[in-house]
Amino acid sequence: QARGKVSEIINGAIVHYRDDLDLQNIIDFGQKEFSCCGGVSYKDWSQNMYFNCTAANPSRERCSVPFSCCLRDAAEVVINTMCGQGMQAMSYLEASAFIHTNGCIDKLVNWIHSNLFLLGGIALGLAVPQLVGILLAQILINQIRDQVKLQLYNQQHRADPWY
Repeated sequence: QARGKVSEIINGAIVHYRDDLDLQNIIDFGQKEFSCCGGVSYKDWSQNMYFNCTAANPSRERCSVPFSCCLRDAAEVVINTMCGQGMQAMSYLEASAFIHTNGCIDKLVNWIHSNLFLLGGIALGLAVPQLVGILLAQILINQIRDQVKLQLYNQQHRADPWY
């Protein structure tokens, strides 16, 4: 079930990769961090209209993958952002010399499973203050209602008619 949801999210992100700079940065960070490329494999980048590997695609990035898929050279000072050029046209064996060919879905699912308690703790840490805020707001609402009722009661039951 978790794998299906992660697949859906990653494939949706691949389709909209160039549409949103924040999404692009998140995907690039994930691919660098997990040393992976695409969802199941690097060929998943064909789902993106810019990286699509069909003859009808006029994009310069046709048959390419993002630079975050590329293998890192420790001696490289400047990152070659065109290192993924034409990688989808290559076989797995040929491409594996330049890029990570394994997909990110399995790596991300494994990371989620191994960090479940951490993720649960973060979710709980975010939920508890929200619940305390809701509780305090409800207490305030009840106190205001009591004050309004008391004021109405006092107006109706005045002892001094000239008051």
